Amino acid sequence: MDSSSVKSFLLGARASANSFLAGYEPLVLVSTPLIGLFVASTLQSLLSVVQEKGVKATLLGLFMSFIKLVPGVKKYIDAEKQKVVDKLQSGGNSKRENWRTELPGAGLGPGVLEQMKDEKRKDVAWQGKCSGTVYIGGSEFEGHFSLINEACSMFAHTNPLHMDVFQSVVRFEAEVVAMTAAMLGSKKKSSGGQICGNMTSGGTESILLAVKTSRDYMKARKGIKQPEMIIPESAHSAYDKAAQYFNIKLWRVPVDKEFQADVKAIRRFINRNTVLIVGSAPGFPHGIVDPIEELGQLASSFDICLHVDLCLGGFVLPFAQKLGYPIPPFDFSVKGVTSISADVHKYGLAPKGTSIVLYRNHGIRKHQFVAVTEWSGGLYVSPTMAGSRPGSLIAGAWAAMMALGEEGYLENTRSIMEVSKKLQKGIKDIPELFIIGRPDMTVVAFGSNVIDIFEVNDIMSSKGWHLNALQRPNSIHICMTLQHVPILDDFLRDLRESVKTVKENPGPISGGLAPIYGAAGRMPDRGMVQELLVNYMDGTC
Repeated sequence: MDSSSVKSFLLGARASANSFLAGYEPLVLVSTPLIGLFVASTLQSLLSVVQEKGVKATLLGLFMSFIKLVPGVKKYIDAEKQKVVDKLQSGGNSKRENWRTELPGAGLGPGVLEQMKDEKRKDVAWQGKCSGTVYIGGSEFEGHFSLINEACSMFAHTNPLHMDVFQSVVRFEAEVVAMTAAMLGSKKKSSGGQICGNMTSGGTESILLAVKTSRDYMKARKGIKQPEMIIPESAHSAYDKAAQYFNIKLWRVPVDKEFQADVKAIRRFINRNTVLIVGSAPGFPHGIVDPIEELGQLASSFDICLHVDLCLGGFVLPFAQKLGYPIPPFDFSVKGVTSISADVHKYGLAPKGTSIVLYRNHGIRKHQFVAVTEWSGGLYVSPTMAGSRPGSLIAGAWAAMMALGEEGYLENTRSIMEVSKKLQKGIKDIPELFIIGRPDMTVVAFGSNVIDIFEVNDIMSSKGWHLNALQRPNSIHICMTLQHVPILDDFLRDLRESVKTVKENPGPISGGLAPIYGAAGRMPDRGMVQELLVNYMDGTC
């Protein structure tokens, strides 16, 4: 076809189009493309929500949104939600009535210490009664407690931000990081020999930093501007926080029948925007170690980051391995692991507010830092989320690790692993209960198919125990610490009695939270549950 034929064809096509469109109002012609664009955008958003939440949750959300438009319905729902919030906060508001809201006119001087002691005496009896919470054994006025308290007090005035002034604390932090890295594979040839990291305020900050660093590292390497990460549903809620803080799309994938991360399911969610996948060793809910080796292979094959959450297991699993327990690989010896978080303030027996984030090499870690060059206050660079940090806690962590040494941690690990196995046996001997999965460490979760496990939790609470309520499936767990070693028999006795009480007299006890936990678990509108939690927190802080 020559050029004149093409020109003739185009002129004919234009004339036909103009003739066809001449029958329409100009306003219609202008608005139709805009309406089409709006409809396409709406459909794209709807499809994105369906893909993220599923058809059922999306339809339910739309239904609830329409229902709330009915006059009086939203007001009724809000009133019912407030009743639940008031129930959750029961007793708390009355305690706040006498809380101080202004500075005293005249300072109390040293007399303030006596007032603090009076307040401290009002705390609940926690020794041996809490799931996790306090990991150091014995009395808080002697032994290891006294040691770290003294170490902290010696450095209460210090701040590692001033590196040139408080050189001792800077050294302590570097050595805590190096010692932790050695525990988690830095000395093994497969790690690459460049493991590095920093101390943080806790597991959540360690995870936040690992996520932020992975996002920026993958942006630099692959140019990813719409980052996504994939986590098993057993992964800690800190990843949800990180997703919100750092604008990362989060995919939470169901675990497999063994309550481990489902590697095949995670693989299906990986795409060109994926920056990070996650495994836990162990997961907080059920104490089960994810298949880190398989996740490492997956991360390597797709050239993405893998973070291993060792916040709970960092100071147990390395020693449990040395003691001969069947612990699967979990550290930097696994190819594909790019970062690890480990809490020193748990089984490391350091003061509260001490954790570690580690990276496979400096090329990854440098994306954690924030450097500012144009501030009138001078050149600024910060390694973690905090600027000023308490040197006292760093000193306390160093003191704890140095005081215990490898022998101390081995002895502690042997004690808590043994008491964990005894706990599992004791629970299995109660026919109404079953253990969730196969716990690898010191967290044991259990549920029931014949009684309401949340009612059991309420009875245990009335006996002074502070356990963790779980969902999917409904269950409770206890995280064993050195505090539990001498009182395991007391726990099992109270648990047997609580199960018997619920079985013989089913139904919630007065003041218990079982109805609320149960209703929240059954409530299909998860947005409403989220609103309940936010309203509860808003009234308590």
